[in-house]
Amino acid sequence: MMTYLIRRLAYAVPILLGVNLLTFSLFFMVNTPDDMARMHLGIKHVTQPAIEAWKVQHDYAQPLFYNAREPGWRALRDTLFFNQSVRMFALDFGESDDGRNIGEALRSRAGPSLSIALPTFVLGLWVNIGLALMLVWARASWLDRFGIIATVVLMSVSSLFYIIAGQYWVAHLWRLVPISGFVPGADSWHFVLLPIVVSVMAGVGNGTRWYRSIFLEEIGKDYVRTARAKGLNESRVLFRHVLQNGLIPILTGAVAVLPLLFMGSLLTESFFGIPGLGSYVIDAIQAQDFAVVRAMVFIGSVLYLIGLWLTDLAYTWADPRVRFS
Repeated sequence: MMTYLIRRLAYAVPILLGVNLLTFSLFFMVNTPDDMARMHLGIKHVTQPAIEAWKVQHDYAQPLFYNAREPGWRALRDTLFFNQSVRMFALDFGESDDGRNIGEALRSRAGPSLSIALPTFVLGLWVNIGLALMLVWARASWLDRFGIIATVVLMSVSSLFYIIAGQYWVAHLWRLVPISGFVPGADSWHFVLLPIVVSVMAGVGNGTRWYRSIFLEEIGKDYVRTARAKGLNESRVLFRHVLQNGLIPILTGAVAVLPLLFMGSLLTESFFGIPGLGSYVIDAIQAQDFAVVRAMVFIGSVLYLIGLWLTDLAYTWADPRVRFS
C-alpha cells in the first residue's frame, strides 16, 4: 500500500506541472504582459515606454521560456515561466501587482477562512447524513415524501437567498449577531456563527438528497437482508451496516470540498465581510491582479491532489477489503 501511495504522490508532480503550464499559457501567452499593462495603466496612459516601465516594475519583462541573453542555467532561470510558475513549487508566490507579499496575505487570511469552512464541513456532514438516514429509516412514508419535496425546494433556492435572509432576519431584525465583519481571537464566534449556519442551510437540500440515494442503494443489498434475518433492529442495521458501507462514496464526495476548506467561500466571505481567502480572490479578480489569481489556482490544484491521496488512504480504513498494489 505504501508503494501505491508514494506512486500517487509521484504522479502529482507532472500533473501540477501541466496545470502550471496551462495556467501560464492562459496568463502570459493568451493574455500577454502587454495586455496586463494596458489594463492597469488605463487608456490615457497607454504608451510603449509606460508599458515597458510597468513590465519592469512588476517583473514581467523577461522572455517566456528561454532567455538568450543569459549564459547557462540563467537562460532558463531568468524567464517568466521560472519566476512566475516554477517558483510556486517552493511556495514562493512572489508579490501581487500592488506590491504586497502574496505568501503573507495567504497566511493571514487562512485563519478566517478555516474558522468558517471547517465547522461548516463537519456540521454539514453530520446534519446531511443524519437527515438522510432518517428519511431512509422512514422510507415510503409521509415523512420520506415530505423530505424529498423539501430537499428539492432547498436545492432550487440560491445560496444568495440564504445569505440575504439570514442577514436581514437574524442580524438586522433580531440583532443576535453582527451583519458583517470579523475580529480575531475568542470573540470571532460572534461573526462566524451566522455564516456557518447559512452555509449549512444552503447545502442541506443537495447533501441530504445525495446521501439518501447512497443509503437507499445500500439498503437493498444482500448483507442488509442477512442482518435483518439475524434479528438486528432497523436502527442498528442503518448505523452499523448501511452507514459503514456507504462511507466509500461519502469519502469520494468529500474530496471535492477539500480545496474550498482552505480557499474559502467566495459569496459567503464577500457578503459577510470576512477577510479570508475567498474574498481575497474576489478582490484580486476585481483589481485584475493576476499574480494572486495564479497563486490561488496553484494552491487549489495542490489541495485537490492532496485530497485524492488522503481519500485513497481513507478507503482502507472505511473498507478493509480495499487493497492497493
